[in-house]
Amino acid sequence: MAHEDESGAHIAAYLNRLLGKSHNVVYMGHRPRAWSGIFSFYRDEYPRLFREMLPGILVAAAIFFFTMIVGWAVTISNPAFAHRLLGEQMMDTIAKREMWTHSVLTVQPLAASGIMTNNLTVSFTTFALGITVVGTIWMMLLNGLLMGVIGAATWHAGMAMSLWSFVAPHGVLELPAIFIAAGAGFETSRGLLFPGLLPRRESLARAGSRASRLLLATIPLLLIAGTIEGFFSPGSAPVAAKFSLAAILACALGVYLFDAKLFVKSGSGL
Repeated sequence: MAHEDESGAHIAAYLNRLLGKSHNVVYMGHRPRAWSGIFSFYRDEYPRLFREMLPGILVAAAIFFFTMIVGWAVTISNPAFAHRLLGEQMMDTIAKREMWTHSVLTVQPLAASGIMTNNLTVSFTTFALGITVVGTIWMMLLNGLLMGVIGAATWHAGMAMSLWSFVAPHGVLELPAIFIAAGAGFETSRGLLFPGLLPRRESLARAGSRASRLLLATIPLLLIAGTIEGFFSPGSAPVAAKFSLAAILACALGVYLFDAKLFVKSGSGL
């Protein structure tokens, strides 16, 4: 691993430079017609990069959901486990059958900003830890475990519908974005550990450039998810409306990532 090698610091610095250069490529472009380049990137390159790194993204999702199921099962059989992991304050809130998200409604703009910052922090940390290989795996394990424990704790309290109707509208965007960040982290690991016929530095440069473009282009997805989580998810909208929005967003994201040109074709036919 990079941090165990004398060149680890140089590799980490090199990845940071790649991330900065990729930001310019994705959001600024090198031509005067920057907006046209951004549109082309999101129409063609971003879905292609997603599909190319899909194996790593699916691995991240599998780790998350596996540990989520484990966390659920352990908490169902031993409710005290939730107290140890979530803490007394949160467990007291659940015991009162109250959603801890109610406070979001009183400071929505500030809460939405904080949620976006947190989502970006988690995603960038998950990506950056790809250089250590196990770091990205740990992030998926931890977040999956927490989701499973919270799910089981709220189920015990008869609050399962309150939890999932809150999570669904933004979760269908937020979770894929985090899985994409993890997949980008795994791509960096692949370039470092399995260079093939390329020099290791060149392999890392190519993988890091591709991975950082995918990560940076996922930022709008996180911003949309944060906005929904801050303004809509904790609101008083009917449960059916929340799940309906989640279904629409999930379908739209799936169609875009797997065949983005459908949107262009349908739009040109209007």
